[in-house]
Amino acid sequence: MIVLTEEMRTAVNNALDDGHPVISTSVGGDGQPSLAFFGSTQVYSDDQLAVWVRNREGGFLQRIASNPHVAFLYRNPDFSQMWQFHGRARVVDDQQARDTIYDNSDKRERDRDPDRQGVAVVIDLDRVIERGQVTMER
Repeated sequence: MIVLTEEMRTAVNNALDDGHPVISTSVGGDGQPSLAFFGSTQVYSDDQLAVWVRNREGGFLQRIASNPHVAFLYRNPDFSQMWQFHGRARVVDDQQARDTIYDNSDKRERDRDPDRQGVAVVIDLDRVIERGQVTMER
């Protein structure tokens, strides 16, 4: 069972402000991995993360369309925190979910998409790894 802790929630939700942005990885149809920073990464529920993807034509959305399996890495050496979040990403079109994910994104991210042209993505978590050990699993 996955229930993200308050420590994880606080760290992920404040990652950009704390200077430790979350790194994501996704793999496209060609089998090649891609890494990216997502300043909008946030805890969406006890067992979900979410991101606001500003560029509808960007590679991340294309990759998750062919392979929804993704991983996110948070690391803050100042507090000896490091978690890997593995799951399946999916676009959400529900307006309430879109609003929540956009509104909970860092202001700098919202300022880059003031007209809300981006896409809301939810990651249903399957596994959380802390310092090399699986600590939570679906």
